Amino acid sequence: MTQHLVFLLLGLGNGAVFGALALAIVLTYRSSGVLNFGSGAIALYVAYVYAFLRQGQILLPIPGLPNTVDFGQPLGLWPALVISLAFGALLGLLLYVAVFRPLRTAPPVAKAVAALGLSLLVTGLLAEKIGTDAVAVAPIFPVEQWRSGDLFVSSDRVYFALTMLGLAVLLALAFRFTKFGLATRAAAETERGAYLSGISPDRIAAYNWMLSSAVAGLAGILIAPIVPLVPVAYTLFIVPALAAAIVARFQFVIWAVVAGIAIGALQSEAQYLQTAYPSLPSSGLPELIPLVIILLVLVVRARSLPARGAIILQTLGRAPRPRHVLTTTLIMTAVSVLALVLLQDRWRNGLITTFIMAIIALSIVIVTGYAGQVSLAQLTIAGASGFLMAPIGEQLHIPFPLAPIVGALAAMVLGVVIGLPALRIRGLTVAVVTLALAFAVEAFWFRNLDFVGTSGVRVDPPTLFGWDLGIGAGADYPRIRFGLLCLLVLVAVAVGVARLRRSQLGAQMLAVRANERSAAAAGVNVVRIKILAFAIAAFVAGLGGSLMAYQQQTISETSFSAMAGLFLFATVYLAGITSVSGGLLAGVTAANGIFFIMIDEVFSAGGWYPVVASVLLVFTVILNPEGIVGPAHALIAKRRQTVGRDAVVGSGASFDDSEKTEHVGMDAEASIELELRGVAVHYGGVVAVKDVSMTAPRGSIVGLIGPNGAGKTTLIDAISGFAPHTGEIVLAGEPLQDLLPHQRIRAGLGRTFQAIELYEDLSVLENVKVGLTASGHRPEAPGAPRSGDTERIEAVFRLLGLDAVRERPAGELSQGQRQLVSIARALAGHPRVLLLDEPAGGLDTAESTWLAERLRRIRDSGVTIIVVDHDMGLMLSLCDQITVLNFGEVIASGTPAEIRVDPRVAEAYLGSQADKVATA
Repeated sequence: MTQHLVFLLLGLGNGAVFGALALAIVLTYRSSGVLNFGSGAIALYVAYVYAFLRQGQILLPIPGLPNTVDFGQPLGLWPALVISLAFGALLGLLLYVAVFRPLRTAPPVAKAVAALGLSLLVTGLLAEKIGTDAVAVAPIFPVEQWRSGDLFVSSDRVYFALTMLGLAVLLALAFRFTKFGLATRAAAETERGAYLSGISPDRIAAYNWMLSSAVAGLAGILIAPIVPLVPVAYTLFIVPALAAAIVARFQFVIWAVVAGIAIGALQSEAQYLQTAYPSLPSSGLPELIPLVIILLVLVVRARSLPARGAIILQTLGRAPRPRHVLTTTLIMTAVSVLALVLLQDRWRNGLITTFIMAIIALSIVIVTGYAGQVSLAQLTIAGASGFLMAPIGEQLHIPFPLAPIVGALAAMVLGVVIGLPALRIRGLTVAVVTLALAFAVEAFWFRNLDFVGTSGVRVDPPTLFGWDLGIGAGADYPRIRFGLLCLLVLVAVAVGVARLRRSQLGAQMLAVRANERSAAAAGVNVVRIKILAFAIAAFVAGLGGSLMAYQQQTISETSFSAMAGLFLFATVYLAGITSVSGGLLAGVTAANGIFFIMIDEVFSAGGWYPVVASVLLVFTVILNPEGIVGPAHALIAKRRQTVGRDAVVGSGASFDDSEKTEHVGMDAEASIELELRGVAVHYGGVVAVKDVSMTAPRGSIVGLIGPNGAGKTTLIDAISGFAPHTGEIVLAGEPLQDLLPHQRIRAGLGRTFQAIELYEDLSVLENVKVGLTASGHRPEAPGAPRSGDTERIEAVFRLLGLDAVRERPAGELSQGQRQLVSIARALAGHPRVLLLDEPAGGLDTAESTWLAERLRRIRDSGVTIIVVDHDMGLMLSLCDQITVLNFGEVIASGTPAEIRVDPRVAEAYLGSQADKVATA
């Protein structure tokens, strides 16, 4: 027992730095919404500044300048400490002003990628300027052995942990009782509200960046005498620091430090256990600690990062629809074959590396660019397939080409496991989980001598019908035939990814990326799409990993390290993470790819390549979030937009007798299509909807009206499954209350949202096609035409007059056009009941009148409509019956004529709407 306590106490030093970095992460996230992957790099830089100041030198990590400048006498502890922390604070201010302030309106993913780029930049600069040899730093705290019997602990670790705890307490008190702390909390809650209160979120964020960078720097200085000061070591601190920040819910600074200390202690204990007990793996247990904590907090408790009231205007970027796939493929294949034949030695091997890395890059395009799930573990997944090549061939005796397929299938299983947390969490939390998994797999498998020998894993070359397809050796290295094999796989993968983007499944992935709630309302099974995205992407990455194993012949963890995976993700983002062309360009610019070889051969600057790439990544995130290929895509899209720029709402709309669906008879009209029985919605102790019962006859338009806050939208959410509720909801005789939202849509509901919630990056046509998901899973609604998907889409476009804008991105449309597209998407599946939330929002009187006529035509086809709108003139003239809500209760129900004169309705509107109701 004593030995366990000793190792727990030994972990206080690392735990304190984890806690300090977690504290810095919390400060930057609360103030600016940035998940700062660069906190470890900032700590590294400040620690180096301190170390050289103690030697009488100023560190200059700027290319072209001397590494250091001597200023004479070495500085003492306190002057060096103060100056170093001032450098850290100034660095934080510079980073915010130059990088993260321009990204204020960018999505959190873009900010995180910029932070990742800065981390790679600082690490690469220091490695090139200073080298990777450890720099000695004199002890700061007294180093003594405190003993109590068999129990002992080093005093410097205790002092370090107490210092971080004390700092956390001081900051917690400052945030609680000072004006600065109050302003920080206000800006984190809502930036708009902060502006209205006279608070500048920019200034608050700048101060917090300075503070967090100084805190990270202090951690780096204090850990330097304990942990060797080398570039790579500090960057690895980010994973346990993120775990501690997650425990603290990115809000509570004291809990962040406590959690960091606890993680450090547990990792030290895990290190002892794996050496003391031979039955345990010899590597990887400490790295599992952060992963387990992250999974418990995020997945079991389904905790995402807390939402900030930030002003976010940008998106991840457009995912252009590939055109002329065959022509482009033939041209690029011919160029690649010619290059394979003409290039020699290192150049040819660089081209082969480009082919392989492009395959893995395309897996990132699938899972992140298409499905919006930020996976930082794709290279790790590729590594799993690569490491399996040897046992698949030697022990299972599975020959080529089945061996790489089996390896890719195994990688797909790992990819699905990695993607499982995304079923309960979303956004940057998925990135955190995948990063922790990548580090854990690397330590537990790739660096574990129980599984991998000291010299790596030998992989036999691929052979087919006795023909050696391997990369060769000696003068026969690298062979053209192996390059052709890699090119063949790349072409198949690239064409497959292009077809995926053009397919219904690809549209559904982009719908999930844009808005999971809206996708579910279109009948998309969000869980299924996420799993498919991870599975397909992992299979593709597995193919790339298998080819990399064949190329290297003996593989080790260096090829598939988590840090290399981070750099690959950054490279794909730089090239263009949302398109096939971006994935291919990422292969060209990847480390050891053809562009890397060219730079190294011409400029002899291979070591500076990551630095230059990191700088370009940061600028790309700020100036062009669609990557290097973005401007080309924008130019092509602009040239295609020859029509529709000035299209008006409903232009060209037609719905002649030949396009009308059959009218339902009187008996059908009298039947009940949708019935609510005692539906109630509670949020804690607040009653949003109370015991609502109502019916909607088939082929009718039922209106829901009431003052603001009456519960109209909440009731729509309950019907469609987006709000937890009690009571019964029956559609065409079938209960819906136990179904998930997408299942209710597929059962016969259609839904639009008050906020419209289109998929901004998809064209109008693709937005509407997503609605076909529901129609493929249910029988035709009464009166629906027996037609295919194409005819159904064309009929909807003619009905709503959207032909002129069908190829334009939804984000470019006017408010009125966006309303029509949301209705068209819901109609694409021929719902039995169409739920419309504020469909006339953004329309003028003439447009509302035109919309009313379209809705009547939809009703006449047999579709029941339930509509919420504040346009009383529209509602009273359009609806067959109206239900009035007030404070979540039904206060009146009847025909428009009855509602018009009901005194309870006038009273509910407090007179402000009463006159309109009475005179309409």
